[in-house]
Amino acid sequence: MTRLLILFCFTLCFQQVNAQSFTTRKTTKEKALKFYNSGRKSAKVGDLEKAIKFYEKALKQDPNFIDAKAQLANIKFDQGDYAGAKAGYQKVIEIAPNFSKSVYYSLAMTDMKAKNYESAVAGFEKYLTLEKENERRILSAKKYIENGKFAAVAVKNPVPYNPTQLGGNVNSPDAQEYLPIISVDNQSMIFTRNTFGQEDFFVSKRTEDGWSEALPITSINTSLNEGAQTMSADGKLFIFTGCNRQKALGSCDLYYSRQVSEGKWTEPKNLGRPINSPAWESQPSLSADGKTLYFVSDRGGKGKRDIFVTKRKRKGWSEPEPLSDVINTSEDDQSPYIHPDGKTLYFMSQGHPGMGKDDLYFSKMQDDGTWSTPQNLGYPINTEEHEGAVFIARDGKTAYFATDRMMEKTAEQEEANAFKDQSARINLDIYTFELPEAARATPVTYVKAIVKDADTKEPIQAYAQLTNLSTQKINYNGNTDKAGEILVCIPMGDNYGLHVEKPEYAFHSENFALKEATSLADPFTMEIFLKKIKVEVTPNKPAPTKSEPIILKNVFFATGSADLRPESVDELTRLKRMLEKNPTIRIQINGHTDDVGNDNSNLQLSTNRAKAVQNFLIENGIESSRLSAKGFGETKPIDSNETEQGKQNNRRTEFLIL
Repeated sequence: MTRLLILFCFTLCFQQVNAQSFTTRKTTKEKALKFYNSGRKSAKVGDLEKAIKFYEKALKQDPNFIDAKAQLANIKFDQGDYAGAKAGYQKVIEIAPNFSKSVYYSLAMTDMKAKNYESAVAGFEKYLTLEKENERRILSAKKYIENGKFAAVAVKNPVPYNPTQLGGNVNSPDAQEYLPIISVDNQSMIFTRNTFGQEDFFVSKRTEDGWSEALPITSINTSLNEGAQTMSADGKLFIFTGCNRQKALGSCDLYYSRQVSEGKWTEPKNLGRPINSPAWESQPSLSADGKTLYFVSDRGGKGKRDIFVTKRKRKGWSEPEPLSDVINTSEDDQSPYIHPDGKTLYFMSQGHPGMGKDDLYFSKMQDDGTWSTPQNLGYPINTEEHEGAVFIARDGKTAYFATDRMMEKTAEQEEANAFKDQSARINLDIYTFELPEAARATPVTYVKAIVKDADTKEPIQAYAQLTNLSTQKINYNGNTDKAGEILVCIPMGDNYGLHVEKPEYAFHSENFALKEATSLADPFTMEIFLKKIKVEVTPNKPAPTKSEPIILKNVFFATGSADLRPESVDELTRLKRMLEKNPTIRIQINGHTDDVGNDNSNLQLSTNRAKAVQNFLIENGIESSRLSAKGFGETKPIDSNETEQGKQNNRRTEFLIL
């Protein structure tokens, strides 16, 4: 409700203190009331200048007409003349302090709009001492007090913020571009472009000179609107929002499409129940492992629009649940984005303390699965205006979002803004900026691999699992696609083991030591060859090549010792399971060292380490007759001993299928 309408009912609740100091609509002169009513009619249709003239005429007839004074203050507020509005409200309170409680609310709101936050907080607190009945206004005042206290501190402590527009290949002068997402490899950007009310998806590729000219995704775009999208880490699953479609469950539903080749996608399909409902569903965000989907719905939760979460099951998705009472509020909470680190969630909210309207926040998932108290991204990233959804690249610090704040508006847009014509008032463009340190996610690298049969060299489907070696928490588990390909995101700051396995094959392991990394590691690309354990030899099928040792890359020992470190248990347990599933095979465990130290000591150390692995397996139920152990010391290097990395590669434990 505008300031112009707030005081229409003032006299219904007014309490006259000094009848000789002012008049009201009930006590003013008839001619003054006539001008006043004409002013109200003009204000209702938006003719503020005409309304001002009528109110001034009313005051000329009756200089003490308090309602007209209040309405003039309201018009100054709506015109953005906050200094004039404040002076007007203060005069009303000075003349008639008990005229209406709403004047105190309007005065506080004026200070809020003028960014006089301390005064606004004091004004709303004063209002709360007077208002005891209007629950909606009481809740609103309390919210403004929270925001005012936050804003007063935030504007005095601005965060670094230097947004850069992405340029003409992405942004266009005759359309709006927004909701960008960046592929994990940082090479592709998909965003929504709105051209005269038609929303479609466009894609741009990163080049040495910036972003390439954006092209429409013709296999997904339709004559209807598409928007609010998310994509799996490997870039092969696309989920988006479609509205008002045939056979939809609600006004807006979530749809999905799969990539069949570069730039080509399958025909979109409705995600169906239980994700979609007769309510409104939109703004999806898929976790990097593809197992968790966050989205927004008004199906009924804590507030108007809440963030919901669903987990992928063997068949379909779990029943969506509101994310958390820590994140969802009684107001709108929306635009979730879960970073590839799997634990940092960015979202937009009207319910948490902030600068006002929609602010951007982040929250971290704790070790017990709960979420931390949301933190505001800070001023001037957030302002008193609506902020757009934000996307954070895998480096954890590069943000992308859409705004028109930095744009110089045309006269037509300014006019449209005055009349609240949202379709014409803005020209959203996509910008990028760096997040302040405190708001950054954990940087993420990734491994992109293709799994092949070691003998045929043909791609095979296999199961992969990424494990945090310190916590034993599984960060990822899933199958390669039909082409044997897989992409797994790996957060920096810990050491991880990747295991790839398939029935009747020896497993393969990789180690990613990122705990001590001081910068974002380059992505890992590799071919993984699995050796088949049992191979039938026929006249048309020659015998397989001689078995090669398989390195246990996640078996670790204390320095200079044969004592197994706790991080080794996961890998050795997998070796034990492989032996249990293949009870006829025998293996030899080999130990190796680098060339540091004398030959005899290295030979003894390597032998003891091989025996330590052998003993672990025996202690965990593997028959000793199936195991042998041998040390080779420094005699069989696989890398140069001239570098630390080479020495590390030479210090290894492996097994050989006999």
